[in-house]
Amino acid sequence: MKKLAKGFAGALLAALAGVAAAAEPAWVTESNRNAQVLLTPLAQFSPESAQELGVDGYDEQVTDLKPQVYERSNRALETAVADLQARRGKTSDAAVLQDLDILIKAGQDNLASAKLQHDLLLPYTSVSRLVFSGVRALLDARIPAERQTAALARLRRYAGLEPGTTPITELAKARSSERFDDKNLVGPFRGEVEQDLADSPRLIDGLRQLFAASKVKGYEPALDTLTTQLKDYDAWVTREILPRARADHRLPPALYADNLKQVGVDVAPDELMRRALVSFEEIQNELRALAPLVAKQKGLKTSDYRDVIRALKQQQVQGKAILPLYTHRLHQIEDILRREHEITVPQRNAAIRLASEAESAMLPAPNMSPPRLIGNTGEYGEFVLPLKVPGKAGEKTLQMDDFTFDAAAWTLTAHEARPGHELQFAAMIEKGVSIARAVFAFNSVNVEGWALYSEAEMKPYMPLDGQLIGLQHRLLRAARAYLDPMVNLGLLTPAQVHDVLVNEVCLSEGMAKQEVDRYTYRSPGQATAYFVGYQALMETRRRAELALMGKFDKQRFHDFVLSQGLLPPALLQKAVMEQFVPAELARS
Repeated sequence: MKKLAKGFAGALLAALAGVAAAAEPAWVTESNRNAQVLLTPLAQFSPESAQELGVDGYDEQVTDLKPQVYERSNRALETAVADLQARRGKTSDAAVLQDLDILIKAGQDNLASAKLQHDLLLPYTSVSRLVFSGVRALLDARIPAERQTAALARLRRYAGLEPGTTPITELAKARSSERFDDKNLVGPFRGEVEQDLADSPRLIDGLRQLFAASKVKGYEPALDTLTTQLKDYDAWVTREILPRARADHRLPPALYADNLKQVGVDVAPDELMRRALVSFEEIQNELRALAPLVAKQKGLKTSDYRDVIRALKQQQVQGKAILPLYTHRLHQIEDILRREHEITVPQRNAAIRLASEAESAMLPAPNMSPPRLIGNTGEYGEFVLPLKVPGKAGEKTLQMDDFTFDAAAWTLTAHEARPGHELQFAAMIEKGVSIARAVFAFNSVNVEGWALYSEAEMKPYMPLDGQLIGLQHRLLRAARAYLDPMVNLGLLTPAQVHDVLVNEVCLSEGMAKQEVDRYTYRSPGQATAYFVGYQALMETRRRAELALMGKFDKQRFHDFVLSQGLLPPALLQKAVMEQFVPAELARS
């Protein structure tokens, strides 16, 4: 259930969409009833995730870490999967059947992942992260004020101050301690635990800032109690978990393979590395060809792409000027999208903001903060931009210069805002898709493939320096697709990965650190999804172009892709070839 919840509403991810309730087709109504079967165990064991999705009735509840949670959650999920399998024989609607298959697969995949984690890993919870995420989900400005008051009840439950509750810190200790004697289990990676301990004070401060900025009253006593508990828990982690932590970042091979599966990567690591290494060299060749043109235009004395990128980075935009830069760039891109008939663009504005220090500790990379997915009444995603990467104890906080200069704003806006994630999620809110497609089909390949495709689609319209940085970002995605498996399979060390990122991809030390952390412990395997999703969507487009020859309309193609929700690449390609292509041929 933990894996299921992380996939649905975790900060990576991050990134999901809303489900419209009005005027939905009959098949969507039936599919959504089926989805409730899988939403029920999610809400029971991870109510914070359910609340983030928009499920009513769980605002005050907290993660279940009580005894036998693994066994209890498995039984609940097995029952849900059996129910869904029984429902397959009671419908003949092709779309409902497809969604049932999505739901069943999501449940089965979670059961398999949970078993691997239970059998191989010592349980460990970063409670400060769990608590900050749960409170932030309720005190989000997009949540109605009357619902935000539930944050105090949730806070009191975390602290064990409500009748019948136990402090979440004590439950987390118990779930780890009860398995200390199992010598077959490997502990968490030491670097992860050390970073969690360093981030904990930032997250505690972030909790206080969230409540102080809200209209919730009377939170201070409960927060003081929880603060003491969290500090005690961190001391316990230092005494009990750190000595049991593993020095090697690498997961057991079966778990890394499962991580790739969970993010939607269906390519074997060897083949993935082969493709990515070739792509990396090809993109470097493009950079070498473009860099002299940018250098000439900017009056630079060097033509090496690395030096040109570093020169562009020197023109940093500071402080209050950052948001206006991105807002202006967004309007420029929207004008291009409309003028070139790339995609249907809504009239409303997209939201962009800078990340707090606590948010940077939670997710130290640009991201789309999702709206609730169920019962959405008009809330939309936010493009959140962190500017620094908090360090571990004894390490300095690293600043990032990778996104705060003019040329970088083109590609990042296309990826996180429009036509990328923000438009991807907004399309599902406004057009309405089934819960199965908006929630349970979610994985990084489905989501990030569109965002990286969006960057590539916008590249021809960018100025030369914007194109150069766009290629740099694509180089990073190719690098991820071979560096992540190589460092997890022991073919490269983290230090070697760092050197590639800094010296060849030209990332800042801060950005390189969060990349290495991502591959080694924050989310091993996830970073490969961008490259895989991008290639899959490019393949689907080319197949559609070949089928339609001169009759391909890119705006209708892009609108159709977004109307399908977060379908996996194979199902999306099937929809394009069996629905979009015949409809386009019929138009002519």
